[in-house]
Amino acid sequence: YILCKFGKFTTLFKTIQQQFYLLLGNLMNPDNSVRKQAEETYDTIPGATKITFLLQAIRDASAAEEVRQMAAVLLRRLLSSSFEEVYPGLTLDIQTAIKTELLACIQLDGSSSIRKKVCDVAAELARNLLDDNGNNQWPEILKFLFESVNSQNVALREAALHIFWNFPGIFGNQQQHYMDVIKRMLVQCMQDQENPQIQTLAARATASFILSNESNMALLKHFSDLLPGILQAVNESCYQGDDSVLKSLVEIADTAPKYLRPNLEAALQLCLKLCGDTNLTNMQRQLALEVIVTLSETAAAMLRKHTAIVAQIPQMLSMMVDLEEDDEWAMADELEDDDFDSNAVAGESALDRVACGLGGKMVLPMIKQHIMQMLQNPDWRYRHAGLMALSAIGEGCHQQMESILNEIVSFVLLFCQDPHPRVRYAACNAIGQMATDFAPTFQKKFHDKVISALLQTMEDQSNPRVQAHAAAALINFTEDCTKLVLEQVVTSIASVADTAEEKFVPYYDLFMPSLKHIVENAVQKELRLLRGKTIECISLIGLAVGKEKFMPDASAVMQLLLKTQTDFNDLEDDDPQISYMISAWARMCKILGKEFQQYLPVVMGPLMKTASIKPEVALLDTQDMENMSEDDGWEFVNLGDQQSFGIKTAGLEEKATACQMLVCYAKELKEGFVEYTEQVVKLMVPLLKFYFHDDILYLPWSMPLLLECARVRGPEYLTQMWHFMCDALIKAIGTEPDSDVLSEIMHSFAKCIELMGDGCLNNEHFEELGGILKGKLEEHFKNQELRQAKRQDEDYDEQVEETLQDEDENDVYILTKVSDILHAVFSSHKEKVLPWFEQLLQLIVNLICPHRPWADRQWGLCIFDDVIEHCSPSSFKYAEYFLRPMMQSLCDTSPEVRQAAAYGIGVMAQFGGESYRPFCTEAIPLLIGVIQAADSRAKENVNATENCISAVGKVMRYRPECVIVNEILPHWVSWLPLNEDKEEAVHTFNYLCDLIESNNPVVLGPDNANLPKIFLIIAEGFANESIKGDDDCSKRLANVIRQVQVSGGLWTQCVSALNETHQKAIQDLLNTA
Repeated sequence: YILCKFGKFTTLFKTIQQQFYLLLGNLMNPDNSVRKQAEETYDTIPGATKITFLLQAIRDASAAEEVRQMAAVLLRRLLSSSFEEVYPGLTLDIQTAIKTELLACIQLDGSSSIRKKVCDVAAELARNLLDDNGNNQWPEILKFLFESVNSQNVALREAALHIFWNFPGIFGNQQQHYMDVIKRMLVQCMQDQENPQIQTLAARATASFILSNESNMALLKHFSDLLPGILQAVNESCYQGDDSVLKSLVEIADTAPKYLRPNLEAALQLCLKLCGDTNLTNMQRQLALEVIVTLSETAAAMLRKHTAIVAQIPQMLSMMVDLEEDDEWAMADELEDDDFDSNAVAGESALDRVACGLGGKMVLPMIKQHIMQMLQNPDWRYRHAGLMALSAIGEGCHQQMESILNEIVSFVLLFCQDPHPRVRYAACNAIGQMATDFAPTFQKKFHDKVISALLQTMEDQSNPRVQAHAAAALINFTEDCTKLVLEQVVTSIASVADTAEEKFVPYYDLFMPSLKHIVENAVQKELRLLRGKTIECISLIGLAVGKEKFMPDASAVMQLLLKTQTDFNDLEDDDPQISYMISAWARMCKILGKEFQQYLPVVMGPLMKTASIKPEVALLDTQDMENMSEDDGWEFVNLGDQQSFGIKTAGLEEKATACQMLVCYAKELKEGFVEYTEQVVKLMVPLLKFYFHDDILYLPWSMPLLLECARVRGPEYLTQMWHFMCDALIKAIGTEPDSDVLSEIMHSFAKCIELMGDGCLNNEHFEELGGILKGKLEEHFKNQELRQAKRQDEDYDEQVEETLQDEDENDVYILTKVSDILHAVFSSHKEKVLPWFEQLLQLIVNLICPHRPWADRQWGLCIFDDVIEHCSPSSFKYAEYFLRPMMQSLCDTSPEVRQAAAYGIGVMAQFGGESYRPFCTEAIPLLIGVIQAADSRAKENVNATENCISAVGKVMRYRPECVIVNEILPHWVSWLPLNEDKEEAVHTFNYLCDLIESNNPVVLGPDNANLPKIFLIIAEGFANESIKGDDDCSKRLANVIRQVQVSGGLWTQCVSALNETHQKAIQDLLNTA
């Protein structure tokens, strides 16, 4: 390859350039083999050489236009994906030449499409030439923008706006300086009446600028007077067949809804007008509706204030009527409507989202009358729409519909007998959806009439699709003909068995022979799904009825599964049997337990293959995404700056299922799974960074299970495995954006530390972990401040408060996981981690300040409880921070805070040491005050009370010098047993055993008069499972009983005072301990 300065060509260079043009042509060739070979050749060309040839192709007016366009697209992609690898290595002369050539091409080219693509290249280069401090290292492009936007040449004005739309952050740290100039430039272009394309592009550029500055409230306010121009451009462009500005308005509603506030009514009126205009395309009408729906999700409180506008939202119902007769519908082999882009489906989805966004209190009264009128309309399409509307609003209007559910259900069931099959289908849909939305109330109240109506509908032989949907509704009801109907029937049986569990045993022999027959004989390709569902059904029934009932068939079922598994390599990648097989094996593992280990060599190969599926991913700009969006199976995440991340989702469901099954094997087989732990760990650890499927994200809890499996190989093997996991877990805690997934990772990490014990974290681990936990705590406080600010917002209302409380619950849950990790660290590494802990100390102290929410104080105290329990006596050096708040918290209004404080006093007595003695004395009257309060045993208070009882016991047991034991003991015994807090119950029973074994006269009473009461305490504790038959405490209690047993009269006296339940508990304790 020859690199030469632009404009100076040799004959050889021209020859190579022609070959390059041919290569570009082949990259667009419809023949896959030609295109693939061209891609391989193109990938071998060095980046710098690519830039040379691509730029030359763009500026060569004699080249074919499609070749020049392809060159521009490839150059933009190169700059987007490989800028750091290629551009900095170019000489300064070549870098300058590239910039100059790009601007020259924009100014000289006569082709509008080429010019736009070159503008995309220029914008991409400018984006990459903005340094970390916001300095634009290409000042010439800013000069070009200013000159072009003021030019008389429309094409140049268009080019300037296109670049600014593509990269609105182009001004970098000079943006504030040029703010008025930017605004003036956009206003001037939006007022260009002679050139509609300039007005349209200016509106899109303004929207892009707003979106890139979404959090800058001052800027949004400064640019608010441009909103009417955007709305005007939306209106005018739609009627010119261009929905690009309308799409920008949807993005504003999603990302910067408050920008719309000054002109919200005008925006809503415009969208309602466009949505209702049947002269527009379906897509345009749906986009207009999307603006309103998105606002109901992103700015619900703001939208709720415009009640007159919102009252017009039933327009969605009119879209749901947009249905056509279809003679093939009843026999179609699909469970869902094919046309997901139809107005009917769009209206239904919109109604669902608006109901959830605005809340049932506003939505139900607004549309209830409309729905009732539709259900009485002689036109089947209206009845269908009314029923689908009822399905759609159930989740959002849950509370409001629950009170009138009886009326709704009775009315809907009438439509199971409607003369039109699609109305009957819609009735089944409504029943199925309500069964999900209102479970379990729906099932308890309406099971008789609902099941009867669905079974009757399932007899509709002439409409298999209605039959299938009735069966699907029955599945929903029991859960939380043609092949299609048979599939649903099999799934229904599985669902019933899964729900009924052991109650399905009487029906087992009725169903199992037929199900085995289907698996043996449904071998045709078109019956694959039926066979897969039947395999699932058999395994679910086996799990439901239990090992004893299933075992006579287990061998035959295993042989059927093994035969299918042997043929696994012959199955196509998309064969639906694969995922059903994988799940079935895991259920068989649960049924057979350790006996399943022999089948692992057969099942693990295909399972690992499925779990190792690597999805196809791509980083795309908006234009690329639009080109790919029609491809089946692609999903996109917007990254901003006109870029999106795309992933092909085919196979992800199977991958997720396979990963879950691997975890199941590890959990069920434990050391029996050790042969596979290493390869599974190597598969699972990278999935901590796998953001593409919800079920895969919930697998971090597999880590401690796999460590448990690996233990049998010895400490060295275990440590190597932990080192492979540890760094990834810590990094995932620092980077995971989803709070639900993050909490799982944190919990898993804590369990791993507890399992691995002292020394499992080195200095680097502690340093990184400390920084992350500090960040989590700081974020917790910051989020609380943001929520308080939202409570002062003008749009604040009770539904906003509900959302804020949900956010608060999420934050508190993460705080509990911070506490879990600190508990694991303190319990395993003891007082030597205290110097490390000091970086977090002030943040934990902040949690227990009196003005903090009760959950903060609860978990702050729990952390200090762990410091006392595991790091004493050294913990006392921090006593100034937590002792006074802990004492005060014993009388807190929140039972959760009282419980945490009481536990702290207990461990203070047990582990704290001499320094804590006066505080144990001080705490006793406070603890007794809580225990003796009138409502101390109320449901919400009982756990706190039981911790206080346990704490009093621990002070008497470990610090008797702090109290007059004989005065308190009779009271303490009268408070027993503890029934709710099982861990503390064991402490109290062990102390009771100490007292009895030492023949304590206060506890036993004169002539053992208190023994019947002690028997009652023991019996109650065992009956309530506060103590277990196989632990040391139970053995001690059983020995106490046996000593009394040999004394005939006393034994009779003690036992006769017990009721039948308590007598049985005493006998069970003697039998098991």
